Amino acid sequence: MSMIRDLRAAVRPSRPSLRKDTAGYDTTRDPSTPSAVVDCAIYRDGARLQTPTPLTPHEAMRQVRRDGGFVWIGLHEPTEAEFSGIASEFGLHPLAVEDAVQAHQRPKLERYDDSLFTVFKTIHYIEHDQLTANSEIVETGEVMCFTGRDFFITVRHGGQGSLRALRHRLQDDPELLAKGPSAVLHAIADHVVDGYVAVADAVQDDIDEVETEVFSPGRKGSPRGTDAGRIYQLKREVLEFKRAVAPLLRPMLLLSERPMRLIDPDIQKYFRDVADHLARVQEQVVGFDELLNSILQANLAQASVAQNEDMRKITSWAAIIAVPTMVCGVYGMNFDYMPELRWKFGYPMVLTITVAICFGIHRTLKRNGWL
Repeated sequence: MSMIRDLRAAVRPSRPSLRKDTAGYDTTRDPSTPSAVVDCAIYRDGARLQTPTPLTPHEAMRQVRRDGGFVWIGLHEPTEAEFSGIASEFGLHPLAVEDAVQAHQRPKLERYDDSLFTVFKTIHYIEHDQLTANSEIVETGEVMCFTGRDFFITVRHGGQGSLRALRHRLQDDPELLAKGPSAVLHAIADHVVDGYVAVADAVQDDIDEVETEVFSPGRKGSPRGTDAGRIYQLKREVLEFKRAVAPLLRPMLLLSERPMRLIDPDIQKYFRDVADHLARVQEQVVGFDELLNSILQANLAQASVAQNEDMRKITSWAAIIAVPTMVCGVYGMNFDYMPELRWKFGYPMVLTITVAICFGIHRTLKRNGWL
């Protein structure tokens, strides 16, 4: 089946930027618009149904129940009051509705009587010129999906993770959209995991940069131990990345392995590919965490070694300075009768002996690596 063979190509951003269409096609919320519904469309036989005016969720659902197809509603950070009407119209479970409104949820998959509730954490990599101890590396958002027999609802939280381009690509593939809401769920899962792969590659570059600087010879005059703050900050960002990736693996495996009546069998097998990509990213993130632990320990060990070297140098110079200090201390005592006190060559002889002893100590310490 050509549609199935080309499934991944259809949902991935392989085409140039798409055109902007009529009102209601954009999934970016207009701050001046009081409604949280940013797009509401009916899809029948894989094609978007064109209407003279934007549909309300109630109108769209009534038309779908009468003529068939499914409705895809996109919302951005709805309030409880804004979402309550939609939840009542589509019969969404109160617990899932509460999670969708409050956000800050763990990635998960929950099955209710006639719907699936899926939570995805979106990750956006923040570009930066230089990594510092205060650099923000990743920014997270959330996409909640309600999948029903004849409806698909997405609830986005955060400024990242827009689904506009994805909706456009799906609308350019009617054969895929004809598979119903489960095709949209797979497309979103694949889109989110592809974002993880891109972010993992970018984070890998940051870790390589820090690793190179930690193990490269220190520049003259550069303070030691200054990389610890950057490493710790990077580790915190990787931990946030890990919280988004790790819990999502089990839901993807469930969608790929366990038959579900709301998931088309032709689509279900492709969740396995998403789970494979997700498992690879999870292994990368776990490796990042372990590598950063090793880099941090190496950096602290280098700082300890540097401090030991400084202490040895200080001790060596203290030993050298102790010789003239002792001699000067002896001959600085105010006694009338001291050996060689009135001798003509006493002063140059003492200076010569002192310098010779200091030079001998310096040579010995330098040969032993203390200086």
